[in-house]
Amino acid sequence: MRKKAFIYFSILLVGCLSLTGCGKNAELKVGKQTAVAVKNGKITADHLYQELKKDSIEKLINMIDHKLFDKEYPSDDNEKKSIDEQIEQIRSYYKDDESSYLSAIKTYFGVESEKELKETLSLEYKRGVAVDDYLQNTIKDDEIQKYYDNNVFGDIKASHILISIDTKEGMSEEEKNKAKEKSLKEAKKVIKELEEGKEFNSLVKKYSDDDATKNKKGDLGYFNSDDMDANFWNAALQLKKGKYTTEPVESSYGYHIILKTGEKKKKSLKSAKKEIKKTLAKEKLTSDQSLYYESLVAIREKNKITFGDSELKKMYKDHMDKLIKNAKQNTNNTSTNNQ
Repeated sequence: MRKKAFIYFSILLVGCLSLTGCGKNAELKVGKQTAVAVKNGKITADHLYQELKKDSIEKLINMIDHKLFDKEYPSDDNEKKSIDEQIEQIRSYYKDDESSYLSAIKTYFGVESEKELKETLSLEYKRGVAVDDYLQNTIKDDEIQKYYDNNVFGDIKASHILISIDTKEGMSEEEKNKAKEKSLKEAKKVIKELEEGKEFNSLVKKYSDDDATKNKKGDLGYFNSDDMDANFWNAALQLKKGKYTTEPVESSYGYHIILKTGEKKKKSLKSAKKEIKKTLAKEKLTSDQSLYYESLVAIREKNKITFGDSELKKMYKDHMDKLIKNAKQNTNNTSTNNQ
């Protein structure tokens, strides 16, 4: 019954594009025709349309976005992979309980079957891609230049000696601090031996707790900022080739003595520009969740979405304003909780 109503509503919406006027309650050209007759009267197409639209703004928005995005962003392997992973994750909570699974997707997604769920997730995926493209196109050249100057680096090659911290589960804070002090003292001892002229390679074999690099002279190969702990990366970045850190560098693994052995030139701005735009768009969306909905509104406006019914227009605006407001509140709450 619910599906039939939705189908009929879709037909009425198509008719809405050829409305006779733009009044508050626009009427269909065939609106006076009887949709249903009963013993004591009749229900016209206009009457049915007015009732159905009250609770159908989300369906209308979905129909609009299908028109906008289905052709521009045809389904591909990346979309299929994303949908399959989400469904697999949802199913993992219910295992072989099909009834609970179907009940859950109805509750959280408003769908009756996995097929409908895939259709819903497909539209959300396309919206995400569309928003990402839109935000990338809003990134200004000076933002790109600033990010390039401050965050794009050539790969660095380094070797290290790791002095791990011997902590065990159940230790008191005092015991943990003593273990940390012991490791720091040993790391400083290694640096002192380097200053006395001992070879880095020999000290790697003698002291390093990194089994993966101990037999490779401590060599970590080439890496960039995303590959390393921030403290480790920043320390390596400041070194000149052939120099080592004169203070132990702390990371989640323990204390490091880092020897810089190579450095490559960073990418040109032209070759890095595309990736920078992606990164900045993602950062903006992460820092302000409301940008997702604001972008969708802007995309629809750009595609000259118009309403032949002023009530539907107001319902759409109110719905999007609410989503934007809630997203801003969620962003503020997240920011507060992280402080």
